[in-house]
Amino acid sequence: MKVTKDMTIGELLMMDRGAGMILMQNGMHCVGCPSAAGETLEEASLVHGMNCDKLVTEINAYLESK
Repeated sequence: MKVTKDMTIGELLMMDRGAGMILMQNGMHCVGCPSAAGETLEEASLVHGMNCDKLVTEINAYLESK
């Protein structure tokens, strides 16, 4: 399954908990917050001033390498 910017953080973490480390390494330290689970990757990226496309590419590369 490919990760998209419309996927919620909760969906991503249910798919692969290891992806949480990528989020944290990119400055998204609120991954464990209950409200973060319902945010899409795009919404969370906007709040944290991150490039969502870069983040999605990095997560998909991680998932493909497994």
